Amino acid sequence: MTADDLLIRRAEKGDADDVFALAREFGLTFRPEREAFDAALPQLLQNDDALLLAAVVGGRVTGYLLGFTHLTLFANGPVAWVEEAMVRTGARRQGIGRALLEEFEQWARARGARYVGMATRRAPEFYHALGYEASATFFRKVMRY
Repeated sequence: MTADDLLIRRAEKGDADDVFALAREFGLTFRPEREAFDAALPQLLQNDDALLLAAVVGGRVTGYLLGFTHLTLFANGPVAWVEEAMVRTGARRQGIGRALLEEFEQWARARGARYVGMATRRAPEFYHALGYEASATFFRKVMRY
């Protein structure tokens, strides 16, 4: 793959099958269900504070990134948060993740974000190489219904 083969763009409704397959590959704690995915996708595509990017190679979505901006009190403005970033197994280490993250950073910068953050245990070398640093411990509580 060359840089000319890669297109980073906003995801569209027509990308749903490819993005769903990637989300299922991404999920460790949760197993994405199609009904919930199909309910969430249109809302995310219309949310001005959300950005869902698709990395397209050869006409196929090979990766995606979902992120948000939101206001804070402590950072003197908005911050940006990467919620999900996934590149298809077998397509990694080709610059796709880097291109997705750089596009998200441009969007976050245009929205005045003071920083970009994410919670992940995967690929620390990748994030360090892009200038990210470990900053905090991530706590969560899975809600039971």
